[in-house]
Amino acid sequence: MVELGKLLLTQKPSLCIHIFITSVPYDSGSTAPYIANVAATIPSIKFHHLPTVSLPSTKTTHHEELTFEVLRLSNPHVREELLSIAKNYTIHGLVVDFFCCAALFVAKELNIPGYHFFTSGAGVLAGFLYFPTIHNTTTKSLKDLKSLLHIPGVPPIPSSDMPIPVLHRDDKDYKYFLDSSSSFPESAGIVVNTFASLEARAVKTLSEGLCVPNKRTPPIYCIGPLIATEGPKDDSGTRNGTTVECLTWLDSQPVGSVVFLCFGSLGLFSEEQLREIAYGLERSGHRFLWVVRNPPSDNKSVALSAHPNIDLDSLLPEGFLDRTKESGLVLKSWAPQVAVLNHPSVGGFVSHCGWNSVLEAVCAGVPLVAWPLYAEQRVNRILLLEEMKLALPMNESDNGFVSSAEVEERVLGLMESEEGKLIRERAIAMKIAALNEGGSSRMALSQLVESWKHK
Repeated sequence: MVELGKLLLTQKPSLCIHIFITSVPYDSGSTAPYIANVAATIPSIKFHHLPTVSLPSTKTTHHEELTFEVLRLSNPHVREELLSIAKNYTIHGLVVDFFCCAALFVAKELNIPGYHFFTSGAGVLAGFLYFPTIHNTTTKSLKDLKSLLHIPGVPPIPSSDMPIPVLHRDDKDYKYFLDSSSSFPESAGIVVNTFASLEARAVKTLSEGLCVPNKRTPPIYCIGPLIATEGPKDDSGTRNGTTVECLTWLDSQPVGSVVFLCFGSLGLFSEEQLREIAYGLERSGHRFLWVVRNPPSDNKSVALSAHPNIDLDSLLPEGFLDRTKESGLVLKSWAPQVAVLNHPSVGGFVSHCGWNSVLEAVCAGVPLVAWPLYAEQRVNRILLLEEMKLALPMNESDNGFVSSAEVEERVLGLMESEEGKLIRERAIAMKIAALNEGGSSRMALSQLVESWKHK
């Protein structure tokens, strides 16, 4: 939201951006230093901390469900804050993300245009716009459907590759996602963090209204690639030290020789899986920079906050760090991903396929090995492999485990094979396209801002 606000200010510096912040009943990491830094350096962006809401007693531990419920219960505070802001400002619009769709009811009540900011890509947006149609034309849960979903504008998607919250038809999460997806056509516009040449078919399909019955799709504004250059905690000494360490190490490596492995801020691997990755990297013989972000867990799929106090020697195979010290660097918890991907020594990226990571790789011209872990990442993998052709797949077993042999084969494939070479050439070409995409994205941004003059 901050990056979108900064982008809007480049188009119209006279705007004032107000960002509402809620508290959630689980550890989501601290963004306080980041917020304080933005507030101090960009006076036109103002933060409003909404009062904490009381949740009814519930046994759920699903973070999606808790998040949706907190945001729904925050509507009275959203309304109050909007009315307060309206005393001093003309409100052009309320911009919400996927989880905040309940606030659109407040916007409608106050006659304020409501916009969705979709922070994934156009292909995934096509899936969510089409989700109500899938719901109305099926009776089984998607996890039991065992068929391909034919969504307009994207390759066929195995039903089991849809995001976990929509796999179980009877889950509360499913209803929340269905409600959110159904709210898109009712908005004044959808702002998408993508660009036309990256997802040409999906963008065209969305613009033609083919994912929603009766073509009720609101205006689509593709304003990407929007990439954050600094994260919520970049001001800490630990991170600055890590930045110096890894970039200095990369400076000493040959051009295009390093495979970068990083799996997002929420990804977790079991100790067994970490060891398989280590063996595969070592046997590949290629240089690597690997971020081990969180202590492993066998009973959780995601982590909600990073823990930098990791004992790498106890997690990784005995002697691994010593044997690979000339060719590899393992970092605890965090790396300056944008800087790493743009370093000339980096020649490949093993990624969880989070959309921010995909855009960062695209803008750096770095090919990927796609290893999705959670959220919409399995859909992103299909798009990367079949539509964009910018990645090789990391093939898992039925239980999601990846062998060291597979890791080795995919690293070798990316760095040495003919297929890897073709993907690398496409990645470089897409980087050039991204650099030249400013025209259509600037036009979309201009159209969005211009539309406010007529409200």
